[in-house]
Amino acid sequence: MKTLLIRGLVVVLVGCLSAAAVAEDIVVIEAQGEGISPDAAKKDALRKALEQGGKAEISSHSQTENFELVRDTIYARSEGIITDYKVLQEGAGVGGTYFCKIKAKVSKSAIATDWGSVQNVLDQIGRPGIMVCITERIDGVTDTSSILESKIEERLIKSGFDVYSKQGLDSIQAKEAADAAAEDNIAKLQALAKDHNTQIFIMGHANANAAGVKDLYGEPTAMYNGDCVVKMYYTDTARLLASESLPNWRGGARGHHTISPQAGKMALSNAGAEIIEKVYATVMQQWATAISAGGEIQLEIQGLTAKQTIKIKKMLRKIPGIEKVHSQGTKGLVKFRIVGKMTAETLVEHLVEGEWESVIEIEDWKLNRIQAKAVGS
Repeated sequence: MKTLLIRGLVVVLVGCLSAAAVAEDIVVIEAQGEGISPDAAKKDALRKALEQGGKAEISSHSQTENFELVRDTIYARSEGIITDYKVLQEGAGVGGTYFCKIKAKVSKSAIATDWGSVQNVLDQIGRPGIMVCITERIDGVTDTSSILESKIEERLIKSGFDVYSKQGLDSIQAKEAADAAAEDNIAKLQALAKDHNTQIFIMGHANANAAGVKDLYGEPTAMYNGDCVVKMYYTDTARLLASESLPNWRGGARGHHTISPQAGKMALSNAGAEIIEKVYATVMQQWATAISAGGEIQLEIQGLTAKQTIKIKKMLRKIPGIEKVHSQGTKGLVKFRIVGKMTAETLVEHLVEGEWESVIEIEDWKLNRIQAKAVGS
């Protein structure tokens, strides 16, 4: 009887300690987010809840390498980390925006685990590289010193990305990049991005055109209207990741003349803050998805016959985590488009073991692209 009583007390004590540990790990946070859509407002609220609830855990990593990049990646993945939350209030905000107020349970241990997984990926593949090329025109004339391009670069560099721009290329490559952006030539800019081993390339164009002189607070001001479109692609596959745009904005500078390059630059600068944050949010969302789920992976194998292609397609479908496999071949080069919850790095680990060793040889791999050849080809 005494033994049973002791065992019962031990079970109760262990249960109390476990409950206390869980209670200490979980932080309940109320946060309000804003965005251009209801979904964007909810994501902003989740990010703020994660930022508040995990402040101590995140701060503890402040001296580590790639801190800003890992931190912003964690924020971008907030919807996957915070699984227990309730929407308290949502609706239309000011100026066409939306708001969302939530009550969320934030797990400190989940943040620590996610931090470790993101850091491991960075250790394997290094910091992601991005090429940026934006063409700007003021009154129809191309401006070589792109304000929008430099501001996007600054935002990405600040968060730890390796950024390549026209200014970092030699004169021939810089001209090719500028021409590609001006002509919306995706293939040409993709080739340049591949040369610099970037995972993503961003291209687009912005325009500012004279809209008359206006009296503002007693001062003549040359006004300009503008618009811009910025698109983002995976370098390996040239798949469009996102397209952000501002159809119309306005800006100006003091002056009596309708045509004023300074006013045009001011209009472009005014557009900068909004489009930059939209582009950056999309970059982080795509990057976070890529390192956690893998998204779409392209496997290119040289020297395959039709029979080998069918065999490999069946072998790929057997790998855990792969959901769909599509193939397309021409003159011995077969491209497999693979959809699954893994990165190319993880897939390579499967492709170098067991029966795969007698079928293909891996030659190179990036974040979303693997190159190989058939054994004996």
